[in-house]
Amino acid sequence: MAKKSGETGKKKVGRGASLSFLAVYEHLLACYGAQHWWPGDTPFEIMVGAVLTQNTAWTNVEKAIANLKDMRALEATAIVAAEHSRLAHWLTPSGYFNVKAQRLKNFCAWYLEQGGYGRLKTWPTSRLRAGLLAVNGVGPETADDILLYAFARPVFVIDAYTRRIFSRLGLVDPGLSYEAMRRLFEEALGSESGARKQALTRLYNEYHALIVVHGKEVCRKRPRCELCCLAKECSHS
Repeated sequence: MAKKSGETGKKKVGRGASLSFLAVYEHLLACYGAQHWWPGDTPFEIMVGAVLTQNTAWTNVEKAIANLKDMRALEATAIVAAEHSRLAHWLTPSGYFNVKAQRLKNFCAWYLEQGGYGRLKTWPTSRLRAGLLAVNGVGPETADDILLYAFARPVFVIDAYTRRIFSRLGLVDPGLSYEAMRRLFEEALGSESGARKQALTRLYNEYHALIVVHGKEVCRKRPRCELCCLAKECSHS
């Protein structure tokens, strides 16, 4: 995911009304500004990035994607046809390259079998999510990244940063399952419905990006509370 990173926040947001999921978003947006995620020339490139970004930094994914582009292999048919060893070599910068080569092949084979982007974009979100999760190597976070950033579906992405930040704020139980936490956010912020779909997609897109930059820059495993725009609202600080 460059996932583009904003500058470390320097503004402090004073204590206001009771903290809510939407209030946290507004604080983070005021602090860091819009992040404009996710870079990729095509929806397929975004999907490849979502698979490759598991357990690695985005800068490494960019190098792997550049290798695929250099070899004219950034397309599903080329990835499926490539010898495993060659594909793994191209993906070396992303780490766990043998595992990721197989996962990417699995995903691309499924993608082609379903008719590619043109067919998949007509599927309802629930069916598309179930299909993605059925692919060996695609977990909930990867599936939801693909849904949100490649298919523009209002599905909230939960990652380690989300779990850390919101448990420190006292808004979630850190022991909640992925699905339970995702439902909690979507129920609080709104789920897919008619005219609200595009607005929610933009909100979820930006919110996840802000969570990541805050988790990377400030709310680390060893938090930098003195820089946190949420410090006055956070019991952890």
